[in-house]
Amino acid sequence: MRATPCPPFTPPRLWSWRAGLFLAAVAVLQQLAVAAGAWLPGWQPWPYLLLAGPLLWWGSRLLRRLPAGPADPCGAPQVPSGALLAGPLVLTAGAWAVLQDHESLIGHEESVCGNRARSWSGAGTPAAGWGPYRPPVLPLLGSLALRVHEDVGALRVVGLLLALATVTVTYLVVAHWTSARQSALVVLLLLGGLGFLRRLPQYLTDIGATGLLVVVVWILVRVQEKPGSRALWALPPVVLAAFYLRYGVVGNLLAIALGALIAYGPRAWAAQGRRLALVGALVLLGTLPHLVQAVRLTGSPVGLLTWATEQAERAFIGDGLLYYLGILPYRLAGDLGGLCLVVGLVALVAAVRRTRGGDPADRDRRTVFLGSASVLTFVVLGLATDGEPRFVYLPVVLLTVLGVQTVRGALGARAVPVLTATAGMAVLTLLGTVHVVAHGAMPGPMDQHRSTVPVARALAAGPGERCLLVTAYEPENGWYSRCDAVTYGQYRRLDPAPGTRVSFIRFTRGREQPTAEGVRRLAGDHPVRTRRIPTGGSLGTATVVTLVVPGAPGSVGRPAEDADHLR
Repeated sequence: MRATPCPPFTPPRLWSWRAGLFLAAVAVLQQLAVAAGAWLPGWQPWPYLLLAGPLLWWGSRLLRRLPAGPADPCGAPQVPSGALLAGPLVLTAGAWAVLQDHESLIGHEESVCGNRARSWSGAGTPAAGWGPYRPPVLPLLGSLALRVHEDVGALRVVGLLLALATVTVTYLVVAHWTSARQSALVVLLLLGGLGFLRRLPQYLTDIGATGLLVVVVWILVRVQEKPGSRALWALPPVVLAAFYLRYGVVGNLLAIALGALIAYGPRAWAAQGRRLALVGALVLLGTLPHLVQAVRLTGSPVGLLTWATEQAERAFIGDGLLYYLGILPYRLAGDLGGLCLVVGLVALVAAVRRTRGGDPADRDRRTVFLGSASVLTFVVLGLATDGEPRFVYLPVVLLTVLGVQTVRGALGARAVPVLTATAGMAVLTLLGTVHVVAHGAMPGPMDQHRSTVPVARALAAGPGERCLLVTAYEPENGWYSRCDAVTYGQYRRLDPAPGTRVSFIRFTRGREQPTAEGVRRLAGDHPVRTRRIPTGGSLGTATVVTLVVPGAPGSVGRPAEDADHLR
């Protein structure tokens, strides 16, 4: 018998004017939330989210009244996976490019790695602000980029490539677990989150490390769900790449390991005993250079890790955890993504209950793994360091996966139009969040840069000159001046080399700086030149006291009148 050809696909009509009004109202609320958030502290639109609650309840009642409809033997139209991935990649690159115009000057954390990258690129400049507790991979990548073009833009391109790699890896992993459509939605929700989008345009390690951690999670799931899988042998290079990109992933890896143990049980991992031992030995061998350096510098194999933890600006142990509880879910994942995070936590609780009654399915174990690893990440990092959204991108990804997967299962035959509409709202939210980041989050740092950058450029190193800037804003001053730079506390423990031009920088509204009398005491009996450099930034006018350490001829800086144009 000849098969009946499938008719051309016709998009489903809106169920009713009420359902259409509901979707339009939610879309408007998304835009109000991100565009009008300036009325609220920290740009948090929680009143709009509270208003969205009744609308979501009303919409769920409408959905319950809709018939599921007959099964379609022809299926939904197939969209190529490459096309579903290309959209998020284009949006990632577009958001990155737009935000570059709003934060073109390099910031504190970026300039630390930037200074080290430039010193490794053959420029011969000091690595101002760099500490041995920082991992080497990002500066190494930056040094390669600076050999092509020595500019902030070259460093930012490295960040873009890491972000595109993370988006691609996340899409492929989630598509393997669910479907290409759900994977595209997960990536769109991730992009629309304030926490992710704020760091997207910057030269940092967090986004790139998140992609590697997602691969670690996929490997562990693969090992348990596919008997005889050899995926475990891929674990050492991925773990080591993540570690040397960002030492802070140790907390994430600990949470992942605990989550895997909780979800699959000790017996399941004991069955992998020999391979696990060999994999652990390979990871230990790969970290040997780090351990040797840590012992040499600190006397302890974990000395560099504890040193890095001590840099956290926390008031007490656990204030990072309180911070995460305070910003969940909007400041981490945005409004749409935040709702998915909540649904993901609900899915975790439901899966835990199901696993208690007999032999659970692979999907339930995977849900427990992803969810428990997410919760444990908040706890481990919240106790070990201060809280920042960029530290916890991994649980945002995993809980978003669970949220989208749960919504897809609950909707059944209605899933395609609803998830498609949600993807469209996610794109709109992404555009609005770009506006929030550009006009809400970036002006503050840029106002500060408009004070520090002109001063650094006015004190820039001359040909063959050795110079040192003493300031509370040492990494960015080092980048723009090509001088070495230290804080006032660090200078008290230094003995500058003879012939070094030392400049003490104080701003009218600066932080962590001594009084004018304190600067005079630091200068000692050396002759000094004092100059004022007006700036248009938030820190106000800079007062610079310059001296030359005796022992070799050196410059005492440019004449004060050269700075008059910096207003």
